Amino acid sequence: MSKRHLRSIRLLCECVQLFESASNRTVRQLGYTPAQFDIIATLGNTSGMTCKELGEKTLITKGTLTGVLDRMEQKGLIIRERGGEDRRQLFVKLTASGEAEFTKAFPQVVEAGNRRFASYTEEDYQLLELTLTKLKQQLIAD
Repeated sequence: MSKRHLRSIRLLCECVQLFESASNRTVRQLGYTPAQFDIIATLGNTSGMTCKELGEKTLITKGTLTGVLDRMEQKGLIIRERGGEDRRQLFVKLTASGEAEFTKAFPQVVEAGNRRFASYTEEDYQLLELTLTKLKQQLIAD
C-alpha cells in the first residue's frame, strides 16, 4: 500500500501552519487576537451579518464566537442588534470605531501577507493554484 501522499499532505499542513502562525503574529502586533481580527476583517466593508453567517464565514465555533463578540462589544468595536423580521436573530456590525480599525489594520495584514509571497512569480502562482485546485477536486470527489 503506497503512502506517498503522506509526505505531500504533511508539507501542505506545515505550510498552512507556518502561514497562520506568521499571520497571527502580525495580527497580535496590531493588538488583536486572531479571532477578533477575523471578525473585523469579515465584517469590514459590509452592512453587517447575522451571528450564524459570521460563524460560517469565520469558522469560529458558536461558543467561542459569543465570548469574542462580548469582548469586542465592550471595546466598542461591534454592536449586536435584533433582526427586523426575525427578532430571534442577532445582527452584528462594526461600529464607526470598528470600521476605523478595519481601515487601519486590514491593509497592514494584507501587506504582511504580500511580503511572505514576494519571491513568487505569476508562473509560481499558476502552478500552485493548479495543483491545489486539482487536490481540492480530488478531495471533493471522494
